[in-house]
Amino acid sequence: MPMTAVPVSHAPTALREATVPADGMYEGRRTLRRLPEGTPERRYEHIDVVPQGRIIGAEIRGADLSRPLAPALREELHRALLEWKVLFFRSAHLTSDEQRAFARAWGELETNPLLARGAAEDVARFEKGGTAAPTFENVWHADVTFRERPALGAVLQLREVPPVGGDTMWADMAAAYDNLPDGVKARVDGASAVHDFIPGFARFYGPEQLVPLQDAFPPVEHPVVRTHPETGRRTLFVNTSFTTHIVGMDRAESDRLLGYLVRQAHVPEYQVRWRWEAGDIAFWDNRATQHYAVDDYAPHRRVAERVAIAGDRPF
Repeated sequence: MPMTAVPVSHAPTALREATVPADGMYEGRRTLRRLPEGTPERRYEHIDVVPQGRIIGAEIRGADLSRPLAPALREELHRALLEWKVLFFRSAHLTSDEQRAFARAWGELETNPLLARGAAEDVARFEKGGTAAPTFENVWHADVTFRERPALGAVLQLREVPPVGGDTMWADMAAAYDNLPDGVKARVDGASAVHDFIPGFARFYGPEQLVPLQDAFPPVEHPVVRTHPETGRRTLFVNTSFTTHIVGMDRAESDRLLGYLVRQAHVPEYQVRWRWEAGDIAFWDNRATQHYAVDDYAPHRRVAERVAIAGDRPF
C-alpha cells in the first residue's frame, strides 16, 4: 500500500505570548558601583584594606582598636567605612570599654531599652542558641529606623561563636537603589514611609513590655530613599522589621510596593557575608546598609555585643 505523507512542521512565525508575575526580580547585568560616581580610587597609608565583596565589605589589617585612634588612622578608617560600608577586624578581642571607646570616635553612643544590656547601659548583648529564645535574626533590616534619628552605625563583636554557622550578611542599599527600574524610582523618589518599633518587637515581646515604651518611640516618617549625608548617594531606606506603610498610598498599593522594595536586599550581588571567629569586630554604616543575622546554628550558642552610634535625621 502506498505510504501516507506525514506533514512537516514549520517553525512558528511569531513568538507566543507569555507573562511573568508582576514586580519580579529578573536576570540580567546589574550596576555595581562601590564609590559615588566620579570619585577616584585613593591609596591607604595607615591600613591594609582587603576586599571581601565586589562593592561592599572589607577586612582591615594593621589597626590596633584597643588603643586610642591617631587622627590619621581614624580618618582612613572613616574613609574606608564610607567606601566599603562595612569593615571587619579579625581577632580584636576588645573589652566592653575598649569597644565603646572605639565606637565613640564616631559620635555619641545610644542606648536601647528594648535589648538586653551588656556591661554598660550602651552595650546591647545578644545571647542566642542553647536554651535562649530565638530573637532578632533571619530578617533583613537597618537598625532602629523607628527612631527620629536612626543610628549612624554599629560596632559588633562576637564573644562566643558556634562551631558552624552564625554568619552575618550585609547588603549595599545604594546598589539596591541604583538598580531599581526607572518607573519604580519615579514612584519612590520624594516619597515617605512610616517606621514603628512595634512590628519588629511584637514577635518576641508582649504588650506589657511594649506599651510602656510607645510614648518614647512614636511612629516616625522617613524618606523611602534617603541621601547619605557624607557621600551624597541615594540609598533605599525601607525594611521588613520597622517600615509599616508608604504615606499617601492605600494599603494594598503600599504593601505591594514595599514588598518589592524590601526584596532588593536579597540580591547576592549587593551582599557580603562574614564568617565569624571569636573576638572579631564588624563596624557598619547603618545609613547605607541592611544586615541579616543567619540563625542556622542551634543548639549551639552565639554571643555578641553591640554598641550603636547615634545618627541624624534622614533626608
